[in-house]
Amino acid sequence: MGIYEELGVKTLVNAAGTYTIIGGSKMSEASLQAMKEAASQHVEIRALQAAVHREIAKLTNNEAAVVTAGAIIGVYQAIAACISMKYGRALKYINPKDVKEAEVIMFRAHRNPYDRGLEILGVKIVELGYPNNIDIVVEEQFEYAITDKTVGVLYLPSTVGGWVPPGALDLDKTIAICKRHNIPVIVDAAAQLPPKSNLWHFTRDLGASAVVFSGGKYIKGPQTTGLMLGEKKLLDWAVVNNFPNYGIGRMSKVGREELAGIYTAVKEYVASDEAAKDAEAEEVVAMFMKAFGEGDIFHFERSYPNEAGQPMARAKLIIDKDVITAAEIREELYNLPRAIFSMVENGSLYVNPMMITMEEAEYILSAYQAINNRLK
Repeated sequence: MGIYEELGVKTLVNAAGTYTIIGGSKMSEASLQAMKEAASQHVEIRALQAAVHREIAKLTNNEAAVVTAGAIIGVYQAIAACISMKYGRALKYINPKDVKEAEVIMFRAHRNPYDRGLEILGVKIVELGYPNNIDIVVEEQFEYAITDKTVGVLYLPSTVGGWVPPGALDLDKTIAICKRHNIPVIVDAAAQLPPKSNLWHFTRDLGASAVVFSGGKYIKGPQTTGLMLGEKKLLDWAVVNNFPNYGIGRMSKVGREELAGIYTAVKEYVASDEAAKDAEAEEVVAMFMKAFGEGDIFHFERSYPNEAGQPMARAKLIIDKDVITAAEIREELYNLPRAIFSMVENGSLYVNPMMITMEEAEYILSAYQAINNRLK
């Protein structure tokens, strides 16, 4: 009997993507084996961190790397590092009043539920602009927002079809201004993989001080991990504040198992064939598009990019006859003996090939065909 069966928790066929609420992604056998091996021995955590950080930095073409307890903690730790760099000491030695007065610039178009890490840290968020396409923030406006209290900028990159609305100054212009003022730019790119080139694009190519990714999404590492990549002078301060040192990082523990797992996952991801995976996704989408036609209750269309703006195709359900809703179909799929998890976005249902095998794709298609045939 498996652990989920023992606990009475049903397993899911993931037709939605790398959503945290269903565990992000599945880890590879190599990563699971690395975690098992790491758990079987004691090591000095700081030595293991240093080795993992060094190797991940090399793999991702960055000066430095830090493994964090998820992407949201990566943002939290990155901004804490900005404050430490400004004052030249660990955050625990900085006057709480100075932390509270530290200013982090954000565009209102970039505010989201994940920047709660800044609220927990206690910094002052300076908001610019609005989420719109008629009054985009310009360079002069951004420069006026910089003061002697500014410690950093938190930026969310937008992609065509992604969920980040317009309204912000372009990232390259933001970075150029910040470099003139010696202010770090932190890019929150938690779900902006693929492409794998983003591992170094924001930092090495564009010049951001640091970028943060989720370790448990497309990298397929432990869901409890995140990656902070970028400049050594900034990330060295993140190490000072990080677990296992006492201070803010102590509550964000990343164990030896997760360190081994994310290192192995990054190695595998960097070596992976993105073109082959894209081709597999297109094959799945084409299969769904061909399966339905005239007289059917619904059909599928190709949707690109996916919900996070990642460059991978999905199959979008188009309901042609008003006999069932997307929400009802989602519920029916979820209640199957072999449950299928999917997401309704703005009234539409999708099949995302990102996390499914071909066998699972065929099973999902058969479930849709059964619904269609029953209602015809």
